Amino acid sequence: MPPAKDATCTYATDWVTAKLRWKLTVDPTEARALRTIAASCPEATVTFKPAP
Repeated sequence: MPPAKDATCTYATDWVTAKLRWKLTVDPTEARALRTIAASCPEATVTFKPAP
């Protein structure tokens, strides 16, 4: 995670966007960590366009 606290939500949404766009897998530990981060980012949204 980035050292700047105010960048955490942006980093996490960018991470999830890339995972979804490219249909990348997420293991249970990563999913749990992302859910924990997302819980502190109520204003964050993930929008993506699937890769061709």
